Amino acid sequence: MIALIRILQPEIASEIRGMTYLSSAPQFRRIIALVYYRRKREDVLTELPDLIENREWCTMNPAEKAAYEQAVLSGNYTEARRVSWNVPDIKDSSKAVRMLELVEEAAADGRKVIIFSFFLDTIRKITLLLGERCMEPISGAVSPQRRQEIVDAFDQAPAGTVLAAQIQSGGTGLNIQSASVVILCEPQFKPSIENQAIARAYRMGQTRNVLVYRLLCEDSVDEKLTGLLEDKQVIFDAFADQSEAALESGEIDEQTFSSIIKEEADRINAKK
Repeated sequence: MIALIRILQPEIASEIRGMTYLSSAPQFRRIIALVYYRRKREDVLTELPDLIENREWCTMNPAEKAAYEQAVLSGNYTEARRVSWNVPDIKDSSKAVRMLELVEEAAADGRKVIIFSFFLDTIRKITLLLGERCMEPISGAVSPQRRQEIVDAFDQAPAGTVLAAQIQSGGTGLNIQSASVVILCEPQFKPSIENQAIARAYRMGQTRNVLVYRLLCEDSVDEKLTGLLEDKQVIFDAFADQSEAALESGEIDEQTFSSIIKEEADRINAKK
């Protein structure tokens, strides 16, 4: 952000260099106000219904724990992030069980559901598990034209219908206001990716309150990732969320996630 400000006003960029402590956030916002203006969604779309976010903490069963601990101890980052979804039989997944309950609740309440995951294999398993209730999934292999055709069909589908999508492909550029339930299968490294995905349903034209469910497993990387994302959100709110300033929330990088995996391996080994 300082690099961008330097293009507009080099003297302002020089003045805010080194302001990295939360205590300096008010001064930071005040100084950059001359070159920055942010309008948030709630400032513009005052008619939007409520956005209600929930964390669904799932307890791993022995099969899930075994798969997760093997992934952590072998240093398999991808499998570790896919905690609960990487069991041989998806019916053993506590996240899948809770997902099915949420889909049933949505159908009973006359709602449609969007499910997002970073991982294509997770989307494939969800689609197979839900069967006819699930639309053709959206992934990077699906053309933009076909994505819109899937969304159009989803708009016409009955309550209880589910649209599963890779979060990189379905999380931007689509308007899916016919859904009012959003399920996130795992924490993302960038908070902005989750926010953009939620915004597919929570946007102009939405008539119902939007329910967001984050599926998380206790005693896993989900806990640590969620904690880190909270810390980054605090920084974002302090420096950028008010009208004086804006800043893209920080991303969890591979080195940070590597440290999380090491901590998890130490914890599992200590337990054993």
